[in-house]
Amino acid sequence: MTALRLILVLTMALFAALPAAAQDAARLDLGASSLTAQGPDRGHPRPMQLRLTLDRAVPYRVFLLDGPPRLVIDLKDVDFDQTRPEQLFGADLVPAIRWGRFQRGWSRIVTELPGPYAVTQSGLSTRAMQPVLTVALKPVQPEDFRPRASASTASRTLPEPATVTATPDDPAMPKDAQADRLIVALDPGHGGIDPGALAGGESEARIVLDFAHAAREALERAGIGVFVTREEDRFMGLEARMTAARAAGADLFISLHADALPAGQAAGATIYLWDPTANNAASRLLAQRHDRDDLLAGLDLTGTDDALAGVLMDIARTETQPRSENFAKFLASRMALAGIDMHSRPVQGARFSVLKSPDIPSVLLELGFLTDPVDRAHLTDPAWRSQMVGALVAAIGGWSRDEGARAALLRQ
Repeated sequence: MTALRLILVLTMALFAALPAAAQDAARLDLGASSLTAQGPDRGHPRPMQLRLTLDRAVPYRVFLLDGPPRLVIDLKDVDFDQTRPEQLFGADLVPAIRWGRFQRGWSRIVTELPGPYAVTQSGLSTRAMQPVLTVALKPVQPEDFRPRASASTASRTLPEPATVTATPDDPAMPKDAQADRLIVALDPGHGGIDPGALAGGESEARIVLDFAHAAREALERAGIGVFVTREEDRFMGLEARMTAARAAGADLFISLHADALPAGQAAGATIYLWDPTANNAASRLLAQRHDRDDLLAGLDLTGTDDALAGVLMDIARTETQPRSENFAKFLASRMALAGIDMHSRPVQGARFSVLKSPDIPSVLLELGFLTDPVDRAHLTDPAWRSQMVGALVAAIGGWSRDEGARAALLRQ
């Protein structure tokens, strides 16, 4: 077992052992929680809002089921033993509410709804003295009701594992060459309930997804294996993205964004590397935007890193960080040669959680900024996208060859 693999095994063992002993189950503050409806009661379903106040933030999941229409909320490490659902303010607005434990470490709230509804908002706010989970619902027509396909899909261990599709083999490529083929994970940021930046009628989530699909086609034509973390407009947590890339055997991880910053603060393509000391205003704002994904999913990772585990992660990162920096140099060079407009500092450091993996070289590529009119015109231009894809393919190819040459020298 290599030293890096041993470090990773020890680190994962530490993380697996820490949470159970670190803290007791969270509790619901029933007096500060409520179910409310908007507008006068005229015998028809009304928009509703469920607010659950907890004594600490926990991971959660929200979804709808049919037969009858139900809102389901799963909460990790929450104890409902001392509370009864009929005591919730506004419980009489719905046919029934039930809650309790349903799997080890997880509790479930099931709210029967007076008709078909859609979830218009779900989020966990940690700004107040106590975290508040808010779920807003609006009545919809039966044909617009979008429940899960079956109750069985809601009974899986949480959070749901990312769907990982194997990289298809190239029948024209020898099996030993397929095994050695470079695999790149393309990670289109945001998606689903989090559209990312919005400007000029465009959404960041859609732009980066389209770019990922175009890049995959070009990379596969070049003989490079590709795994895309999300294939459609759906939400995916930050940790799930790295887990999926690792399960796919990725050799390089590229997170794709097209973000927003106040006017004049940023323009042009920018490459970011993991740097926990980064503290400039722009990188702080972007880190807040990127890491809000996990707050939307109910995952508050603050304070979960054990000191020793953090040290082991840093040791493991001593091998991958220089490889990430090397790729960033290749990418910046190829973009410059392709005439891509870049930030005045094209390679920067930032505290983006999606770059924290200790075992996969990782970069975050801001293709441009939607809030900048020139960047926005580029991002929506197929010709510019083709140009950027070409630069990315050239950079990955050059980096891969350089990695192979370095590995050969180390074997000598």
